[in-house]
Amino acid sequence: MATDTEQEIEDNLLQMVNSQQNSLMTHVKISSTFSGEIIKLTSGYASVVLETIEVMRADELGLVHGGFIFSAADFAAMAAVNEPNVVLASSNCLFLSPVRVGDKVVFIAEEHQKEGRKRTVSVKGYVHEIKVFEGEFKTVITEHHILRLDLLKNIEEGQR
Repeated sequence: MATDTEQEIEDNLLQMVNSQQNSLMTHVKISSTFSGEIIKLTSGYASVVLETIEVMRADELGLVHGGFIFSAADFAAMAAVNEPNVVLASSNCLFLSPVRVGDKVVFIAEEHQKEGRKRTVSVKGYVHEIKVFEGEFKTVITEHHILRLDLLKNIEEGQR
């Protein structure tokens, strides 16, 4: 049973995480189970932790499928940009070391280039002090939601 002090610390940490989550303006419906949870969010920066679980297992030795690692890194990049309509345009990624079921991977995403609506974000992933992932994500901020762009185009053409 947790002491009052331990409970207070846990409540404060939960409140901090929730307030950081509340400031997230993009990808707000994403599953933290599969794409990680934000632990720090500031302008141009995001830190995301992915707790790898059994359903991520790729083989009998407990290797985590790289798609889950990529998903968390991509989410960290989107959160660092933190614009409602940010989308991934391209990425260049290196998977540097295997990740096992049960590992906690911490992703650090830093926006390092802004050019109009384009942003470039570097993301590094670590298990303890071991770098397991490194990538560069090129993003675009669209004026409208990406899935609404075709709809708007169709409406405009119908009005002609």
